[in-house]
Amino acid sequence: MTTVCTAEQMRTAERAFFDAHPGADLMAVAAHAVATTAVTMLLGDEPLEESAEWIAQQRVLVMAGTGNNGADGLFAAAELCRDGWVVDVCPVLGSLHEAGAAAAQEAGCGEVSPVDALDRHYDLAIDAVLGIGGRPSIPDCLARLDEALAGADTPVLAVDLPSGLSADSGEVVRCVHARTTVTFASRKWCHLARPAAACCGRVILADIGVTVPDADQITSVTDLADLWPVPGPANDKYSRGVVGCDTGSAQYPGAGVLGVLGALRSGAGMVRCVGPDAVRQHVMDRTPSVVCAAGRVQAWVVGSGWGDDAGNAARLDRRLADGVPVVVDADALAVLPRRIPEGCLLTPHAGELARMLGIDRAEVEADRRGSCLAGARMFGATVLLKGAIQWVATPDQQISAALPGPAWTAQAGSGDTLAGICGTLLAAGLSARDAGLAGAGLQALAAILSPGPWSPDQLADRFPEVIGRLGAPGPVGAVERSFSA
Repeated sequence: MTTVCTAEQMRTAERAFFDAHPGADLMAVAAHAVATTAVTMLLGDEPLEESAEWIAQQRVLVMAGTGNNGADGLFAAAELCRDGWVVDVCPVLGSLHEAGAAAAQEAGCGEVSPVDALDRHYDLAIDAVLGIGGRPSIPDCLARLDEALAGADTPVLAVDLPSGLSADSGEVVRCVHARTTVTFASRKWCHLARPAAACCGRVILADIGVTVPDADQITSVTDLADLWPVPGPANDKYSRGVVGCDTGSAQYPGAGVLGVLGALRSGAGMVRCVGPDAVRQHVMDRTPSVVCAAGRVQAWVVGSGWGDDAGNAARLDRRLADGVPVVVDADALAVLPRRIPEGCLLTPHAGELARMLGIDRAEVEADRRGSCLAGARMFGATVLLKGAIQWVATPDQQISAALPGPAWTAQAGSGDTLAGICGTLLAAGLSARDAGLAGAGLQALAAILSPGPWSPDQLADRFPEVIGRLGAPGPVGAVERSFSA
């Protein structure tokens, strides 16, 4: 698991550190981490014994702001300059952090305006303008600098996060584009949630002595590989897990097909489809290996595409009565009793969870993490709250987030496919928590590796290749390195 925290959690951890270590100079530690990373980027493949003459030919631009983030960059600039690198400081916001600016000036750094910096060549730029307290977007002068640096193929090192990103989301309005980001104590949500993560480049986590005790955990690609059930030579279709799909309706037969595809393409030993006749015919046309007959199953997937039908409560009760884990999705969520059998997984989106909790959707959106925990507590079941950041909470109030994917997956049918994946994992013996994290993670990873508006059925057809490459070098490994740097 990778830890991730909000800006407020980070501020709280820093206050606790200073209370326990009065007089400690965290800024010096952070600045040294920035300077060390900058040198690594500047040297690249050059041998470490490069001469002072060569070093003196390399030019570094430090774009700095007025706050602590700017100070980290300015003290890093001073360290680089003392070590022989040529450094220019650029006061992007018109002024600089006073102590940091004094240190940079004393070390021999130059100063350049945002306009003049556009016409100069730099071998590396350090973005230390806005930190975790910054609002989304950047001023025009910084946007022009970012564009010029990109045009010159100048690598950018961001301090904590690229200026213009919100620490707590994957939102991108206008920001600096970094090749590498060095952050402190814990990753922030913008480092992991897309599309912001793509603007951070490679994320390096520097240890500055601060711990964030209330940081959340998020699954990485390595976690996904560890969780995924891989059959052995002694397995057969029953021991691998039989998934029953009671999904779809005459009005929404596609939901039944998508759930079956999710289950089948994620490795189920067998999939049984017991939905209405119209659904079964569509399923057989698309997936002839599916069994359209009743029989024993290790897990059920229910609710997707049922529609608003008076018989939904009885339909759900039939599946709950089997006593096996159930993925309860979509329309089945509306007829839930307060308590359901142990081991079930509920997969609402924000609107559905709001109805389940009896609150407004805006309340869920304002605190998705807390709302997910509340749902798990109220229903005594594990809850996977679907969305840009997908939380999984258990009845005993453990909570983690799944590997985030791109916004392309926010389309009709994605939830139906996800329910099928989770059904496969429950049938294979994973806990509801692990099934939710791994199911959402597979869908996200497939979308990361196949960028663009692929429909849910097309994305499901890519699941086998992605599963086969889990833990292997190549494209999947490249995604993992963004978590583990």
